[in-house]
Order: sequence, then C-alpha cells, then structure tokens
Amino acid sequence: MATPLAADRLVAALRAEGVRVVERPGWRTHNRNAKGPWGPSHGVMIHHTVTSGTSNTVSICENGYAGLPGPLCHGVIAKDGTVYLIGHGRANHAGKGDSAVLQAVIAERALPRAAKADKDGNPHFYGWECENLGDGRDPWPGAQLDAIERVSAALCRAHGWGAESVIGHLEWQPGKVDPRGFAMSGLRQRVAARLRGKPGASGSSTYTVGAGDTLSGIGAHLGVSWQAIARENSITKPYVIHPGQTLKIPAK
Repeated sequence: MATPLAADRLVAALRAEGVRVVERPGWRTHNRNAKGPWGPSHGVMIHHTVTSGTSNTVSICENGYAGLPGPLCHGVIAKDGTVYLIGHGRANHAGKGDSAVLQAVIAERALPRAAKADKDGNPHFYGWECENLGDGRDPWPGAQLDAIERVSAALCRAHGWGAESVIGHLEWQPGKVDPRGFAMSGLRQRVAARLRGKPGASGSSTYTVGAGDTLSGIGAHLGVSWQAIARENSITKPYVIHPGQTLKIPAK
C-alpha cells in the first residue's frame, strides 16, 4: 500500500529519471476526486490513445468526451518522448478490471489472465496514455518507448516497487487490447534493468527473446539498431535467435 505522490514529488521523480516534462495549465488540481477515492497506489498502467497528433491527443485526454469526463490519464506520452502532465489525482483511465490481477500487482508476482471486471482500478493505478493509433501498424518511435520506460521506472523507484507493478490496460480488463504494438513483458524487462541502475542512467539492459521475435522487431521496439544488438551478442548470419535466449541490449 502506498500513498500517491504529491504533485511536486511526481514531477521531481520524472525529471530525475530523465523524462522531458511539460506541465499543462491546471494539471495539479485536475482530477475526479469528487467521484471517488484516489489511492492507495499500487501500480502503473500503460494505454494507447487511438488518436493522432500530439495537441489533439492532449486535448482529448484533458477534457474527455461525451460520457467520460477528463482527465483520462495522468499524462500523455507523445511520439517524440515528451510527457505532458494533465491530471493529478483520480483519473478516468483504468475502469473496472480483475481483482485477481490487482492482487498479483500488489504481491509483485506473475499476472493471471484478466477474466472479470469486479474492481475499480482508477484509485489504484497511475495512468499513462501513449499517442498511437493502436492499429498494430502505427510505429512506436524509440524516443517514445524510452519515455514509457523512464516514466514507469520513475514511479516504481519513487514507491519502492519492482517492474511487476507496471501493467498494460489489456492485462487489467478483459477485452482491452492496449497498448498494441509492443510487449508488456519486454517493457517490464527494461524497467527492471533500469531500476538496477541510478535514476536517469541509460546504460545497456537485457531482453529475453519471445516466440516470434526477430532481431529487427526487437530493435524497432527498443529503438536500437538490430545490427548493434547482433554485434553486442556476437550473432552473425543468418542472425538466428531462439525463444528464451537473453540478449544484451546496447545503450541508445
């Protein structure tokens, strides 16, 4: 159980981790606290926005839309890696999800498959909307993936959580698919590697190969040249990798 970070401490944690932060007007008091509790905090939830254009995305997440008032998250992570803070407190982002998933997050153990929606997640998760169409084709630039990693690590570091406290919306609520286009397991690996270093550090990390992974795909997701990954791991033609193999990922 953790008390949510005060606004100043949240900003300080993000900037210490090397996040480029833009504080939107009024973000410190923009919340849904009148509709329910904010806290205790248990984890970080990552979403994609199904929008394009940073200003449009920020506006929608700040103001919400018919039937779902803003803020729709605590911050927007743009494609260039800039993080726009738009709310502090309860936000309409998580909705109802599986209480068994929440218990796994609290215990920092492997997540069960989300099978029911019996628990309100809005009091318990920091929510980050990432600018992406969510169609599986819209790219995830390296700068954006790096910012997602840093934001997640900053909050985990500030609360003393492990990387298992970072989940995707698709892991929380049955039927959700976000974030689509990168694996949450890979993100948690990178967050864990970052947490082993000092705040803001950008040294090398590791990645465990999953089924269907390729060097080019891993490089695209991590924002690192696949050729550099191959060199780092002494992989030569025909550049074959295997599920379960641990790769060293060179610094960006």
